[in-house]
Amino acid sequence: MHPRFPLRTLVLGLVCLIPSWLLAANSAIEPAPRDEAWLKRHVGFVAQAKAGGVDVLFLGDSITDGWRSKGKALWDAHYAPLKAANFGIGGDRTQHVLWRMQNGELDGISPKVVVLMIGTNNTGFERDKVTPRNTTAEVVEGVTAIVQGLRTKLPAAKVLLLAIFPRGEKDSPARAQVAAVNEGIAKLHDGQFVHYLDIGAKFLYPDGTLPTDIMPDLLHPNEIGYAMWAAAIKEPLAKLLK
Repeated sequence: MHPRFPLRTLVLGLVCLIPSWLLAANSAIEPAPRDEAWLKRHVGFVAQAKAGGVDVLFLGDSITDGWRSKGKALWDAHYAPLKAANFGIGGDRTQHVLWRMQNGELDGISPKVVVLMIGTNNTGFERDKVTPRNTTAEVVEGVTAIVQGLRTKLPAAKVLLLAIFPRGEKDSPARAQVAAVNEGIAKLHDGQFVHYLDIGAKFLYPDGTLPTDIMPDLLHPNEIGYAMWAAAIKEPLAKLLK
């Protein structure tokens, strides 16, 4: 290496030649699959979609997935009679839902309503507690891409877009980022096909504390939390199904 051009200078010079859009790639909008177990669940959803007969589609991550466990009794009582399907997978981020949407999970169904909540797993940090996941703007872009994809693939369906549920301590960065994402995705509401609904306040004490008797880990609802969720969307969902 010439002494007048140290390696650091050369690298910085090469970086300057890379288009900015490559340097600032947003993983939240890049459809991506996960592991083998995840793919197996996806294949099951594709088969369910091909069978048809879905009037209400719940789409999301572990919080939606939880209707199979903590919320199962309520699901059987309130949503199974509505011909509802649950396409929630724990751990999913916006990019994973985008991939699922593009690979068969919406083929063969014509739901009247899609109940969507996604994005909490795009916030915060990776398991190393150091590497950031996505910025607020990137998460908003990811949710927007999903809503746009739903509108394209299911043009007759109405989307009940739920705000991401509050998580963490009331003054934590996690709570603040979720609130900021919700502020961004609220703008997707058009009152015709996309209906934004924020029920987060129903889970909180007046001072903003998230009770552990509703969300024991400050993220996932328990049976009480799912009952509150079901009650909060009962009328909005019924209205959209008319």
